[in-house]
Amino acid sequence: MAISKGVEASPVALSGLSVRVAILCGLIQMLDGYDLSAIGLAVPSLIKAWSLPPAAFTQAFALSSVGIMVGALLSGPVADRFGRKPTLLVSVALFGVFSLLSAYASSLTMLAALRFFTGIGIGGAMPTTVALTSDYTSDRWRTSAVMFMFTGNTVGGFFAGQIAAQILPRWGWQGIFLVGGIVPLVLLVLLIFVLPESPQFQGGARPASAKANPVAGLFKDGLAVSTLVLWAIFLINLLNMYLIGYWLPTVLNLEGFSPADAAFATSIYSAGAILSTLLLGPVIARFGAERVLALSLAFGAVCIGLLATLHLPRVGMMVVLFGAGGGFIGSQLGLNGYAASIYPAGTRSTGIGWALGIGRLGGIAGPIVGGALLSLGLPPTEIMLFAAGPGLVTAALVAFLGLHRKANSARIAPDA
Repeated sequence: MAISKGVEASPVALSGLSVRVAILCGLIQMLDGYDLSAIGLAVPSLIKAWSLPPAAFTQAFALSSVGIMVGALLSGPVADRFGRKPTLLVSVALFGVFSLLSAYASSLTMLAALRFFTGIGIGGAMPTTVALTSDYTSDRWRTSAVMFMFTGNTVGGFFAGQIAAQILPRWGWQGIFLVGGIVPLVLLVLLIFVLPESPQFQGGARPASAKANPVAGLFKDGLAVSTLVLWAIFLINLLNMYLIGYWLPTVLNLEGFSPADAAFATSIYSAGAILSTLLLGPVIARFGAERVLALSLAFGAVCIGLLATLHLPRVGMMVVLFGAGGGFIGSQLGLNGYAASIYPAGTRSTGIGWALGIGRLGGIAGPIVGGALLSLGLPPTEIMLFAAGPGLVTAALVAFLGLHRKANSARIAPDA
């Protein structure tokens, strides 16, 4: 009896076509990352332009996150039914058009509504780029290829800050959204001609599983436990990432860093993800995703714990922040690829989309948890120490999922 892993080997490994798909999807993710960061970069200028307090923009932040969750949940089943390419084209068009319209927002309510629809496009592109990249990559290299592709999101967020610094003095906050809208729409024209459709949908074909309910497919053929544990992993890790990401500058400022130094230190935390992604990909291909990602998440938890418990010099703090970013953010990029390896092609977009969508609930809750801990009067360092706990829990869940999938494969194919 053949072994059934819930995934099929792709016909190509790292051919020229698979590299092209990964690069094009990486460009989409880069623009995704830019538009994801745009609202935060524009708010300081909008506070002055509209004479509003900072807290007033919570609505825009929240609706953007809700839009991303909706886009991720909807796009997965759509891509599994009707194809990756059309879903991606619609997603890019959505976040391009609504980012462009955001430049002409005349009120906070209008801006919040526009960011909701921008978020749907951003959320829609996330699982679909993962699925399309996965469809063109072999089992062995799937997680690594998706990590490479998803690095574009991190790079896009980094460049968003650099571009905004040049745009704001010349064009104001509107320029941030203009760039975030025009560039995706230009890329959209290119994608129409050079982005291939998934092999499963070429020539008008549709996988047999596309006729069924893709969400129900996440709980069939022995996938129920894997799906539920994967959702828990995404929920907890994204909660942790957003708790740290939103509150780290404030925590460092309360610990004596100037706002500029706190911002620089936070960028070191983000930079750790880029290097870790480049390092983790080949290691995962060699030793397997579960083992490597569990150790990486545990390493991130240890680093954030050291930051919270030791009185480190500034250089030492930068080192552990770099490690924490690599452990948490870099591992999340790996988890995106790992999710793709769990599901067969017919439910792959749905599996990734729902994992990201459920995880987005953690992204919404993370900043709230951090604010609640601060309001309780906890010292800033204890808030960071709190973040070490979810990191260790996530590492344990990844290890458990690996053991469960191995045991499940053995039950399905006892003679293998």
